Amino acid sequence: MAFSLRDDLGAKISAGELHCEKELTMSIISGKYKVVVIWHLGHERPLRYAELHRLFKDISDRILTKQLRELEQDGVVARTVYAGSRPKVEYRLTELGMSLVSIVDAIYAWGCQHLDFYLQRDKVQAA
Repeated sequence: MAFSLRDDLGAKISAGELHCEKELTMSIISGKYKVVVIWHLGHERPLRYAELHRLFKDISDRILTKQLRELEQDGVVARTVYAGSRPKVEYRLTELGMSLVSIVDAIYAWGCQHLDFYLQRDKVQAA
């Protein structure tokens, strides 16, 4: 499957403006909802748009659509439209997207290990 990176990211790469590979990875997964989308698609199954929308409290259609389009443009997510009287759109991780699951799992594990530290720090600062 051929894909092209988002224009802004592709332009940065072409112009040699990425400082290291870590910056590329962060550019691909940065966004308020992208890591959660990758985690769910990597650990569950392909999901329909409405199922993804229900994962987030107070997300607008515009923002979720933008995040999904960027993931699709970057080759991380594949969007499949099933024709019918009520067309169905489903999202799944590509092979490239699956390669990000271990990174997202590590981010999740770090959050689990350190959440209490930040909760306790906030309690102390509030007192």
